[in-house]
Amino acid sequence: MPAEPGHLAGKIALITGASRGIGAAVAQHFAAHGAHVVLAARTVGGLEEIDDAIRAAGGSATLVPVELRDFIKIDELAGRLFDRWGRLDILVGNAAEFGVFSPLGHIDPAIWAEVMDLNLTANWRLIRAMDPLLRAAPAGRAIFVTSGVARRVLPYWGPYAVSKAGLEMLVKIYAGEISQTRVRANLIDPGIVRTRLRARACPGEDPARLPSPGSVTNAFLALALPECTRNGEMVMASAISSRPNE
Repeated sequence: MPAEPGHLAGKIALITGASRGIGAAVAQHFAAHGAHVVLAARTVGGLEEIDDAIRAAGGSATLVPVELRDFIKIDELAGRLFDRWGRLDILVGNAAEFGVFSPLGHIDPAIWAEVMDLNLTANWRLIRAMDPLLRAAPAGRAIFVTSGVARRVLPYWGPYAVSKAGLEMLVKIYAGEISQTRVRANLIDPGIVRTRLRARACPGEDPARLPSPGSVTNAFLALALPECTRNGEMVMASAISSRPNE
């Protein structure tokens, strides 16, 4: 059964890549369930649109225009969250970049670095900066977005696949390190969803035939709830999307 509105009442949730796609949908869903959402993304116009939608629905948000590859900005954001709330209840590491299809030997080092910095290193910096805030919450929850390509060998998908494989190991190690705390960290694979990244990775698809980002938001909610006991798991959104209280 769906979680009741207010399940996240009073919670502070930081969501990266929140200006469009899955991040925006999750932000609106969490806000609808009572969370104050901190929206981090590069696109100011997109953030403002999501903020308008959240406020029109009665929710509240804080906008953080930020380039996550400017890593010191993550540390500064953690400081601002501490000063304002003293904790972070929910972290959603969603921001990602696809890069290019290419043989490994032909990839521009700058492109490789850009993908690794955003998809992998920025998430490590988020863990590093936000861990004390998650521990300060009654039931800190960290959710990181992965992809099936992390577990398959797909030629020419190098930067994206390697970064997501690294992310999965990163989060599982972090989950092991926090296993004796109240914090829980998990990975979620949304599956096939209509996003800009998906359109770039699979340009031959008809986006109108793909599920919307809103189709996976209940799965994110399930992993964000205090009663969620999962830790260090890689969860397919489709496996829990109809059971958000799990």
